[in-house]
Amino acid sequence: MKTMLAIAALIVGSAQAADRFPVLAPEQLTPEQHKLIQALMAGPRGGGEAGPEAVQKMLNRGPFNAWLRSPELGERLQKVGEYIRFNTSLPLRLNELAILITARHWSSQYEWYAHLPLALKAGLDPQIAADLAENRRPRGMKDDEAAIYAFCVELHRKKKVSDAAYKRVVALFGEKGAMDLIGVSGYYTAVSMTLNVAEVPVPKGEKNPLQPVK
Repeated sequence: MKTMLAIAALIVGSAQAADRFPVLAPEQLTPEQHKLIQALMAGPRGGGEAGPEAVQKMLNRGPFNAWLRSPELGERLQKVGEYIRFNTSLPLRLNELAILITARHWSSQYEWYAHLPLALKAGLDPQIAADLAENRRPRGMKDDEAAIYAFCVELHRKKKVSDAAYKRVVALFGEKGAMDLIGVSGYYTAVSMTLNVAEVPVPKGEKNPLQPVK
């Protein structure tokens, strides 16, 4: 029960700005930065919202404020992210599991905070998330979840993937699924690195859900 309450507490609130990469206001944006924000607003992340308030809301989200410092790079990254989030061949539950594994590997507290509710909504067992947060191999994983876990953990920790882990993923999801799994791991590594360098915290008053991996 304590674990479940701790997980639920992470879902509440919104991100606070860090001292690094101070959050820009809409009127401060250069034409190149404005183009990146408009691309984000026009895509599936924008949710059909428009206007200065919606722009400011986007500026306060995840890595996007930091990416504005290099808007061309940010534009290319966000297009990769759009595929990874919304068009991947992997089932959403497993895609979110891979994201949480990456967030845990990097001890990226904001990434975990942002994607935990998405993973639970997609059907991931809260106990699996709780075990991941404690840097333990989750108990009670389904076969497909265990395949994703083995592949991603080997890739992050060993910098390669064994034949057994590779063949297991390909048998379940094909070569495209294996490539998309590499993609989600790589993209959210870039996101986690950005968030960690920018020191983007969880909302004010919330406890850091992830301790650094020793």
